[in-house]
Amino acid sequence: MALLHVDFFSDVLGMCTSADVILPQQTSGQIGMEGKGAEGKLKTMYLLHGMSDDQTIWQRRTSIERYVSQLGIAVVMPTTHLAFYTDTTYGMRYWTYISEELPKICREFFPQMSDKKEDNLAAGLSMGGYGAWKLGLGASETFGAAASLSGCLDIIEDVGRHLDGDTRDAALFRGIYGSLEQLEGSDNDLMALAKKLKTSGKPIPRLYSWCGTEDFLYEGNKRAWEYMKELGYEMKLEESSGDHQWKYWDAKIQDVLRWWLDTDLDLT
Repeated sequence: MALLHVDFFSDVLGMCTSADVILPQQTSGQIGMEGKGAEGKLKTMYLLHGMSDDQTIWQRRTSIERYVSQLGIAVVMPTTHLAFYTDTTYGMRYWTYISEELPKICREFFPQMSDKKEDNLAAGLSMGGYGAWKLGLGASETFGAAASLSGCLDIIEDVGRHLDGDTRDAALFRGIYGSLEQLEGSDNDLMALAKKLKTSGKPIPRLYSWCGTEDFLYEGNKRAWEYMKELGYEMKLEESSGDHQWKYWDAKIQDVLRWWLDTDLDLT
């Protein structure tokens, strides 16, 4: 595998930003790991971080490079700061960046990355789980699958309650979403976005979600899952004992890869 740290300029954000990228490499002499190359265009996973993190976190907390070494796929890990993958009310267009500009930039830098929707997965944890489903539901012509781990899926209940008051969280989320009235029913509301997609005629993505039963976001996940079932979405939904921490996400990202690629490989 090759690990690249890429610094570049975003016209959408109007500033320099960063992404870490894993590319497959055929190898035979590495001790303890076999690298698999790829023929033709590369399937690509866009792997998103949570609120407190940046583009380095999946490498620092998991063995993601080792897990994908035998799969022959690319992984893009962008930094998106604390913006919930949203075109914010304060003028930073992180949704436009992550859904439109970043895939184009990546394919410009790495032409072997596939532009077929079925070859592109959005995955992430917590805030990144919200961002991943948002990409699947809001940019389904680009991302054919989306996977959320402990995601903030019921944004109205889990974030909307923070919009009032004078706390740091209230100021943060008003800067991102504005008022509760602006958030509810908008394309930043995943359940409203899912309903809109169903009648749009656009492709319907494959969806995966896992949440631990002791996680503070578990009830929000259950509400989102039930609503999506009512809309007729086919999803792979999993829950098990666990709270909001990396030992679970390290294990479950392997399940995400097996689900997306339809493989039973032992990635450990």
